[in-house]
Amino acid sequence: MTTTTKPATPVAAPAARRLGPGALALRQGRMEISQFLRSRESVVFTMGFPIIMILIFSSIFHGEIGGGVKFTQYFITGMIATGLMTVSFQNLGIWIPIERDRGVLKRYRGTPMPKWVYFAGKVIMVVVIGVYETVLLLLAAVLLFDLKLPDTAAKWFTFGWVAALGVTACTLGGIAISSLARTARSGSAVVTPVALILQFISGVFFVFTELPGWMQQVAALFPLKWMCQGLRSVFLPDSFGAQEPAGSFELGRVALVLALWCVIGLVLCLTTFRWTTKRDG
Repeated sequence: MTTTTKPATPVAAPAARRLGPGALALRQGRMEISQFLRSRESVVFTMGFPIIMILIFSSIFHGEIGGGVKFTQYFITGMIATGLMTVSFQNLGIWIPIERDRGVLKRYRGTPMPKWVYFAGKVIMVVVIGVYETVLLLLAAVLLFDLKLPDTAAKWFTFGWVAALGVTACTLGGIAISSLARTARSGSAVVTPVALILQFISGVFFVFTELPGWMQQVAALFPLKWMCQGLRSVFLPDSFGAQEPAGSFELGRVALVLALWCVIGLVLCLTTFRWTTKRDG
């Protein structure tokens, strides 16, 4: 008597669990943060530059700038603003062209992953690195230069919305300006001069009211000036508002201009962003 053995019935592999939109964005964000941290140049320049600059300038300039305000207390506002602009506008404006030139964006576009997930990952990276950078800068200023932190909930709230609107505007601006770079190498050449000029005319390195009038008017067209002004209302006495060009900190106008730049940046991103280089067609 012979027995036949039935072939084993193949067991279906369990279907891979699909990630929801939030999980996809978080996974992309973790990957972006890991890539950022693996680039020593980006870490040193983006996170170290504001701290290095405040150490240099605070060692050179001593005393007060008027109204009982020390130079360090004034200078920290510009360094926070320029740090947030660096991690968003400058960082994205340089790295997106590199990814486009290497074909990374082209491969992303060819995958089933929703396109918005790529941008969500960039936003998560900007927010996380921006928070760490700001905390390190404030810690260094408090320990080394006796910086006075905001002492009311209202000022911390102002700090939050100014930083949020400013980072949003700069992030969208960085994504938009990335399309101007023809190659990976030209990204830095396109973005860095713009960032440096804005820093010099927006009251980052100097007291804003001491700059020429025409320079103040040009700076008022761009978000960095308004980020600095909004942060001055947080870290400087309320009485210092009288020394601003308009005689007050103009927080309503700060919110309006930054929100307007968010809209402008979004429109530019939607109309100009390219997934491939011109040679790819």
